[in-house]
Formats: sequence, structure tokens, C-alpha cells
Amino acid sequence: MAIKIIISGGGTGGHIFPAISIANALKQLQPNCEILFVGAEGKMEMEKVPAAGYKIVGLPISGLQRGSIFKNLGLPFKILISVYKAFKLLSTFKPAVVVGVGGYASAPLLYAASIKKIPYLIQEQNSYAGITNKFLGKNASKICVAFDGMDKFFPSEKILKTGNPIRKQVVEIEGKRVAALQFFKLSENKKTILITGGSLGAGTLNRSVEQSLAKLIEADVQIVWQTGKSYYNGVINRLGENYHPNICIVEFLTQMDFAYAAADVIISRAGAGTIAELCLLKKPVVLVPSPNVAEDHQTKNANELVKNNAAILVEDMNAETELISRTLALLNENSICEKLSQNIALMALVDADKVIANEVLKLV
Repeated sequence: MAIKIIISGGGTGGHIFPAISIANALKQLQPNCEILFVGAEGKMEMEKVPAAGYKIVGLPISGLQRGSIFKNLGLPFKILISVYKAFKLLSTFKPAVVVGVGGYASAPLLYAASIKKIPYLIQEQNSYAGITNKFLGKNASKICVAFDGMDKFFPSEKILKTGNPIRKQVVEIEGKRVAALQFFKLSENKKTILITGGSLGAGTLNRSVEQSLAKLIEADVQIVWQTGKSYYNGVINRLGENYHPNICIVEFLTQMDFAYAAADVIISRAGAGTIAELCLLKKPVVLVPSPNVAEDHQTKNANELVKNNAAILVEDMNAETELISRTLALLNENSICEKLSQNIALMALVDADKVIANEVLKLV
């Protein structure tokens, strides 16, 4: 008889990709298990999960809209409907275990599971627990975390430090540097900076680069600059597609492993999933945490690396004046780059997906 498991959560890639990694690991360990995803209607999980080969059910849940009372008027009704549907789903699908990967999309299902006494596991990606996970953590059977000190949010006896599941194919960069630089039409004899703000892009990072292009060209440094979908057309309209041979501008990184392989230094936001990948890459990193996330958790994630001398942090408000200057200075300090690489490697946690999947199966 197939083991039935529900994985719930989503809203962003930071929740969805770890969830899919856990599902893949479960199928490897227990090929006959039946996995159903539950997400939020209209969010990216409704597209990404089926593309990965899994069924998904959407709930009409949405998050709290900060700064807009009007947009929140319908929220209580959405919550009630979502909780009702979650109870119904648990009664029809009858999972042995429920997994919550964070985000408001996981709240109705984990709450219903707690009432129905179905064991559930929470996977908390960030160094600062979200509201949903903090509320539901007290009744969880196991809480898998990626950072130390999480006992300030959860019962210590339920915590297991596993790290965050990652997209393994993107960190497999050994021996790919030459092919990567050829892919981006860049030279093998120049240092390269990767700037990535995620699939949608980061306005602060894009402005910081655009304002410092002359400085980068003068330093004879190459960049792979991922603008993101929201900003690409504007950048290309201002600069043109072939602005300079040292500057490779892309909307989306179709081969993330090549982008990582080409880079001598990486400039990035500080989402938990991204940090998990960066630790395994063992390269010098400059983090610019997004200020537009709940509980400012990206800053807290970044500080976990900074206090271990494993990354450099530039605050979002200072990025346009400091980011490129500090990155260029770092490129010229081989000893500092080496130390950052060594220290970030010490923070890597491997096979988080398999460790978490094993914990899920223990609860069956």
C-alpha cells in the first residue's frame, strides 16, 4: 500500500524548490509513496510543481498585505475557506504525514493536521522563523532547520539541524569554468563578477551596477549581470544588447551552474535557499539582503554568515554608493577571498533533502 504524504507551502522559489527537492528525495527512498502538494491559488507553485511532475491543489489563501487595510478585508474569509478545504482534503486524501515548507500557503493545512492529530514536519529555511511556522511549531512532530539558535522560536527537543535542500545540479560546477565563460562570451583571462537578484530581479542591485559600469570597465573586470524579468527590457533599452564585451546582460540564468562556475565573486540577495547554494560553492560572496521581506529575515540570514567571516554584507540602502567599490576591492584581495571561501565552506550542510525525507518517513 502506497504511503501518502502532503507537502504544503509556497509563494516564492525559496519555498517551492526545497519542497520539490524533498519530494524527489522521498521518491528515491520510497518509490511507491504518493505525494500531493498544496499551495496558494495563483502563485508560482501552481506552475512549478506540475512542471516537476507532481500533483498540486490550490487553496484561496493569501498573505497579509502590509500597508493596505482595503486589500486585507477579504482575508478572514479566505482563511476560513482555506481551512475548510484543508480539512476536507485531509479526510479524502488521508496522508500519513504532512510537511510544511513555510509561507502562508502551509498554514491552513498544518493547522488542520494538528487538529486531526496527523503528524507533521516543518522545514524552516531562515535564521528567523516566520509567523506561520512559529505558530504551528509547538504541535509539530519535528522541525528541520538550517541555522543555529532556533530554540528561541521552537521547542528545542523537536529541532533537527539539517540545512536547506538545494537544486543540486546548479552547484555541480567542477571543471565547468572554461565552458561557462565561453557560454557567456567572456574571456578566460579576466576576473568575473556574477550579480544575481533572483528570477524577478532586484532593483537595488540593477541600479548599483548601472551607475558603476564605467568603474567596472575601467577595472577591466567582467560581469554576468542577471537583471531579472521585471528590469531586463528597461536595462536593454538604456544600454543596448551589446553594451561592452566585458558586460554580459541576461534576463534569466538558464544555466545557473555556468553562472556560478564563471564567477570569481558573487553578488546576491540573501534568501535562505540561495545561501545554502553559496555555502556549497565555496566562493567569496557579497550579500545585499532585501529589506522587502517579512521580519527582515534576509538580513538575519546574512548576519549568520558575516559573524563567521564567511561573507561580506552591504546594506540595501548603501548599495548604490558602496556595492561595486567594495566588490572590486575584494577582487584584488586574494587572501581575503581565500578566507571567505574557506569559512563559507565550513557552513555547508549536504544532502539536506535526504535527511529531511528520512525524518518524514520516520513519522509514517
